[in-house]
Amino acid sequence: MEKVEFTQGILAMEKDLHRFAYKLTANHDSANDLVQDCVLHALDNHEKFTYAKNLKGWMYTLMRNIFINNYRRTVREMNIIDDNYSLSSNQQLQIEDEEGDRFEFAYDMKQLYKVIHTIPDDIKVPFQMFVAGFKYREIAEKLGLPMGTVKSRLFFIRKRLKEELKDFS
Repeated sequence: MEKVEFTQGILAMEKDLHRFAYKLTANHDSANDLVQDCVLHALDNHEKFTYAKNLKGWMYTLMRNIFINNYRRTVREMNIIDDNYSLSSNQQLQIEDEEGDRFEFAYDMKQLYKVIHTIPDDIKVPFQMFVAGFKYREIAEKLGLPMGTVKSRLFFIRKRLKEELKDFS
């Protein structure tokens, strides 16, 4: 397959590549980055493509492998960060014990929970789900709300927490 045909074949399947990348990442920006990485990798390795009939399968395999490698790299980096964080958090707890700041920390958390529990449930539930790690789309689906409503409720609660907890920063 010539380089021109190869490039045209990739351009012809761009929408399919974006759909597949979005399935893998569930994020538009990450999907765009993944497609770019895949296309660049494919163009750099044009000579390795040998099956002229299945360019789409080759591109999907390439994209999946890039995604897996990026995921593994992220997990490794997070483990390094977690190890460093746990060391520093243990040191911080020792310092807090020595200085007697545990009462202030407990008081701050009590104040935070008090503010959160004064917020109506229709706004509080999406916030709790977001803090638990759900994405906007997942919250909207589970609660049967439009995504714009979820975003505005999260904006409202963040604004309210910022106003009511401004003394803690």
